Amino acid sequence: MAKKILIADDEPNIVISLEFLMKREGFDVTVATDGEEAVNRIRGERPDLVLLDVMMPKKSGFEVCQEIKADPELQSIRILMLTAKGRDTEVSKGLALGADAYMTKPFSTKELVERVRSMLEN
Repeated sequence: MAKKILIADDEPNIVISLEFLMKREGFDVTVATDGEEAVNRIRGERPDLVLLDVMMPKKSGFEVCQEIKADPELQSIRILMLTAKGRDTEVSKGLALGADAYMTKPFSTKELVERVRSMLEN
């Protein structure tokens, strides 16, 4: 069965390219365009992995991550945080809140696919 991935990002261009890329790799993909929608979709659909942008309306990626990882029923969902900033403080904050991994935009699609695959194998 195909692994489910939720793409949570408010930038349409990024969503379109990530969705295309993940579907091409054979994943079942859903999209959320703000933090509240992301939490609702995670609760409803239980994706295997979330590609979570840090900067989003309504709730930041940090808040989404914290909420999901604090819920015993959801904490096994893997979270790969995406940020345009790549500042060390953001990386450590994301990891401290329970994110499983971190990537800085812009990233190569090959690198992202490899990271997603390795996260889903473990």
